[in-house]
Amino acid sequence: MQIRIAHTTTFEYDGKAVASYNQARLTPLTTPEQIALHTRLEVSPSPWTYQYRDYFGTLVTSFEVVDPHDAMTVTATSTVQTQRPVPPPPSLSWAALGEREVADRWTEYLTLPDIVEPPADFAQRAKQIAADHELPGEAARDLCAMVHDEVEYLPGATDVQTHAATAWQQRAGVCQDMVHLVIGGLRSVGIPARYVSGYFHPIDEPVVGDHVTGESHAWVEWWDDGWHAFDPTNDTTPGNRYVVVATGRDYRDVKPLSGIYSGAQTSRMTVEVDLTRLA
Repeated sequence: MQIRIAHTTTFEYDGKAVASYNQARLTPLTTPEQIALHTRLEVSPSPWTYQYRDYFGTLVTSFEVVDPHDAMTVTATSTVQTQRPVPPPPSLSWAALGEREVADRWTEYLTLPDIVEPPADFAQRAKQIAADHELPGEAARDLCAMVHDEVEYLPGATDVQTHAATAWQQRAGVCQDMVHLVIGGLRSVGIPARYVSGYFHPIDEPVVGDHVTGESHAWVEWWDDGWHAFDPTNDTTPGNRYVVVATGRDYRDVKPLSGIYSGAQTSRMTVEVDLTRLA
């Protein structure tokens, strides 16, 4: 499937911002399962820019605007070809998770910082799910189903700083919270897990040429002799409608836009995402 993505973020300030320093993670990756055919990042007012790949392989565009401005617009456009194969069945054993080839290699995906650390009752549920399955991959899928069934998707219930424990306590959140819950649960039983950010087309069979409104999305991957992806928000394995932009330990590693500015005291941000199937 070939998908065009246009992601526009606008900042408006009460007064003049005299300097703005930012990082954008808005460029889709090229992987064996997707090819970024065209990418472009435009910023207004015109900035100084520098690109590099971070520790996790994400393409980062750093930019700074030093002229006084009362608004800033960041537009990322890309065309991506996806071809995701049917994932293989679980194969890695529980014993293999403790071996150096897994535990040492993926040690950063086994830590439990506050943002993903599961509360005691959730960790106990995860431990029971692990005990009920012969293979870690089977337990991971079951844990995703549990989060999907018990946490309501409720925009506005949380924000980007919310910890997984809070989302579990109120049984409500957005895709970021569900992914953080799954990551914390998987890591608590020894399964390396990472956060994936990107986009997905919301229509099962998109019509070529139709424009639809989308948004940034998140899902999880766990290690099972290779990274296996699953979307707990929609209770599905990501297919050709999904486009990967970044991976990391949690949301803080994959923020689409982050930065600082000086001058004006307050700002407003609006985000628009347009998705079009091209082929």
